[in-house]
Amino acid sequence: MDLMMLAERENTLLGQDFLTWLWYKSEIQDGMFELENGERFMLYMEQRMSVQGGDGENVDTATVNSASGDMTEVLYGLRTGKKVTRCQLKMEIDENLWQVQVKAEDFAMSGLKTPKVEMKDEEGDDPDAKFLEKIYLIEKCITLFDHVFKEFITIRISDQWKDEVSRFQSWLREGEK
Repeated sequence: MDLMMLAERENTLLGQDFLTWLWYKSEIQDGMFELENGERFMLYMEQRMSVQGGDGENVDTATVNSASGDMTEVLYGLRTGKKVTRCQLKMEIDENLWQVQVKAEDFAMSGLKTPKVEMKDEEGDDPDAKFLEKIYLIEKCITLFDHVFKEFITIRISDQWKDEVSRFQSWLREGEK
């Protein structure tokens, strides 16, 4: 296996660990996260999610696309060793809502929906104001995502990871009851 293929495989595994951890963490914290500046935000996964397990020709995938939020099939997949490979994230601060789809293999984000930019054009307004507001909202989404990734990677590279995995496994067992 050449170095590039090994790096891609490692990135995929890290991405799967991250998205799986993020689902677990958002569930046990009721979606509540907090930035370094004390600003709180909600982050949760819903509607669309894929989990995958196995290697080579034995890859098994379970995908849920449920407006009702029924994640039974992907939870079962987690219990059988699968990890999250794709998900739809919703992030919320006050009345502002962002929605984005994320892939574990390369952290690619797609389908980003930001809060609406509602600015009436009035005489004397900066013509770039709507554009700049939209860019700000995109950057805010990335800031929120980066924050939860930093929280994950801090735990992942520390001695705390083993305990975190144990808590995750307990959470999965509790969900079976």
